[in-house]
Amino acid sequence: MNKKFYITTPIYYPSANFHIGHCYSTIIADSIARYKRLDGYDTYFLTGSDEHGQKIAKKAEEAGKTPQEYVDEIVENAKDLWKSLGITYDRFIRTTDADHVEIVQKIFEKLYDQGDIYKGEYKGLYCTPCESFWTETQAKDGLCPDCGREVHEVSEEAYFLKLSKYQKRLEDHIESHPHFIRPESRKNEMLNNFIRPGLEDLCVSRTSFDWGIPVTFDKDHVVYVWIDALSNYITALGYGTDNDENFRKYWPADVHIVGKEIVRFHTIIWPIILMALDLPLPDQVFGHGWLIIEGNKISKSLGNYRDPREYIEKYSVDAVRYFSLREIPFGNDGNFSEEALVARINADLANTWGNLVNRTIGMANKYFEGTIRNRKNGEAIDELFIESLKTLKNKTDEKIDDLQISKVLEEIFDVLRSSNKYIDDTTPWVLAKDESKKERLETVLYNLLESIRITNILLKPFMPESTEKVDTYLKTERTSFEDAIYIDDLIYEVTDSPEPLFERIQKEEN
Repeated sequence: MNKKFYITTPIYYPSANFHIGHCYSTIIADSIARYKRLDGYDTYFLTGSDEHGQKIAKKAEEAGKTPQEYVDEIVENAKDLWKSLGITYDRFIRTTDADHVEIVQKIFEKLYDQGDIYKGEYKGLYCTPCESFWTETQAKDGLCPDCGREVHEVSEEAYFLKLSKYQKRLEDHIESHPHFIRPESRKNEMLNNFIRPGLEDLCVSRTSFDWGIPVTFDKDHVVYVWIDALSNYITALGYGTDNDENFRKYWPADVHIVGKEIVRFHTIIWPIILMALDLPLPDQVFGHGWLIIEGNKISKSLGNYRDPREYIEKYSVDAVRYFSLREIPFGNDGNFSEEALVARINADLANTWGNLVNRTIGMANKYFEGTIRNRKNGEAIDELFIESLKTLKNKTDEKIDDLQISKVLEEIFDVLRSSNKYIDDTTPWVLAKDESKKERLETVLYNLLESIRITNILLKPFMPESTEKVDTYLKTERTSFEDAIYIDDLIYEVTDSPEPLFERIQKEEN
């Protein structure tokens, strides 16, 4: 197989249990990975946790635990959550993993030995929650420009990475690779706000805490977060080891999926680390927006945090996956609310998809005892409908390659809606009353079953449980991505007892 695809989420900071915002990035990456696997790509999907740093050390101390004990519990919870969401990662990397630690130390040594890292003293402003350093001009009224919390002055011996040395090369790369940073607004922000004004060398070690990877040649220092965290994308593949087959196969990454608040690190620091290591850069970094609840970022301190498993248990995993993918154009901020989730379930999953499946199978059983062949008794109304089925896969391929996940689902649900309209326009219940129209009726039902089969194939990456259920209803073996095309000579023998895919949810009375 010569088609490879490597996709990553950010590695999440396990200072507290994960929320629906973490789920958002991961569901998106999982759906893209599933799509590519089903489409014949040799796919590798990486996620994980970024476990070192001062903030974790403080949280662990407050909880009366060691940092390792503290992160172990949260990571265990996160893995259980990913299981609940059907996340199909190939590796969950932890920055406390022994292989990661060893390779990061080698990377740090290499960059130091070749003069890209040097020793100095750091004086400036530091935001502990974000683990970010800021200049006086970047800090807004003494507050962190990312999270709005107070920064404080620090002064300590540190090692620095020569970002300034690679500034021109990075700028040239971004300008000559228009899809390297997406969406376009993030690219403009990186160039105009951070790179062109001049890059300052980056502090890459700390001495004020010890919860981190030790610098091998200077035991007073630990490797500071960004070299440690960002390197996960290559350490997970075995870079720098004798077992580097995955690295040689999958690197460079096809896409890093990240939240917009860490685009800066992934499009400035990470490419420069790779340049210094003489490695190819990832094809694309996509910075998506935030999920907002009632106008605010999801936050325990604001009291708007709920365990995502509550939504899964109440509404189903596929409903949560679908809402996360469909509601928000990828790249924008979007509102997560239970009311909007219920509206999507009712309108799209129950009324459009579920209704089509149950109506069609019900008529196949009622009029033909569940066995449907294509009698090829076509009319003009069929032509446009069948054409939409023939071209659907090309449209979803195009949208998935452009990472427009919401639009992939929009294309599929447009066909599902047109299928319901096709029922209304062809009136099978009227055809059933006329024996001479029996072949026409069976042709109509065949076309509808083909629509259900094709759309079901293309929905598999996004809603794996529900699509598996529909497969059992249709009882056909033509369920691979290669089969997502109109086939005119199948024989359907559908189930005689389909359960509703999604029930309509009634508004709860106060």
